[in-house]
Amino acid sequence: MRVAVVGAGGWGEHHARIFSRRQDTELCGIFGRTPDRTRARAEKYGTTPYTDLDEMLRTEQPDLVTVCLPNEDHYDVTLKLVRTGVPLLVEKPLVFDLAEADSLLAEAGDNFFAINFNHRYAEPVQRAKALIDAGELGDLVFATWRFGGEANHGNSPHANLIETQCHGFDLLEQLVGPVASVAAQMTDKTYGAFSTVALALEFENRAVGTMLGTYDSSYAYPDTQRIEVNGTVGRLVIHDTVRALTFQKADDPVEQRWHSTYFDDESRNFAGTFDRHVDALLTALRKGEQPPVHARAGRRALQLAHAAIESHESGRRVRTS
Repeated sequence: MRVAVVGAGGWGEHHARIFSRRQDTELCGIFGRTPDRTRARAEKYGTTPYTDLDEMLRTEQPDLVTVCLPNEDHYDVTLKLVRTGVPLLVEKPLVFDLAEADSLLAEAGDNFFAINFNHRYAEPVQRAKALIDAGELGDLVFATWRFGGEANHGNSPHANLIETQCHGFDLLEQLVGPVASVAAQMTDKTYGAFSTVALALEFENRAVGTMLGTYDSSYAYPDTQRIEVNGTVGRLVIHDTVRALTFQKADDPVEQRWHSTYFDDESRNFAGTFDRHVDALLTALRKGEQPPVHARAGRRALQLAHAAIESHESGRRVRTS
């Protein structure tokens, strides 16, 4: 399968790495806006550099295009690609504007249109999902999400909420169920953007939840990313996405813990969650199925973010379903 990558930035290198090293794909081209950087990236991964997107599409005729551009610059290029009908994998966030998200999904129709919510493929997350689905926690009562690190400055005052905490919206709905309403408090005290947000969630199944997302912290701190889900008969905690999963039954003083073993570099590698997602994505594409994580999930996360913004601005709880 011929795969072309749009974007020659930091995380875009993982796109090049994955599709150049797989046995079942050929990295046929990299498009970038900076000629020197694009040329260097293409040389590193043995493919052809392009600074003209139309030329790359016309010359290479890719079977799949992946997009990894600066967070607030997704819409125009994604719309252009969607209109070609080529199968597409985009990075989060889908976009920052709901109307733009709706236009992309409308243009895509039934075409293959995926988004990389790679946190879903972390080993602790998948094990947590299995425990919940098996009823090991009983009826779910509450869940918490905490995720924070250094600032990724952008033009939007809500960059943290939309481009980073989208993973939280997506995972909490994966683990607990649809969010019914949100109430939000935010602060812009550090550098003028709403860099720290605290959300109170209501789920459709009557469980409740909290989200604390910040750009005023550090990725060096242990448990900078932490998910806790409590049910009537058990509790689980996901530590730093890939680091560990702990599970405990109510009234049992013994805690069970999963962590990667000595030789298991794959499951403790955060970038490897993307590799796992690509495995599932290519399987679906070859079978003619829809992607395992459709771009609609990106639109849903954006909807929840905008509900949080509305709640903060209005001082009231906002319905999301």
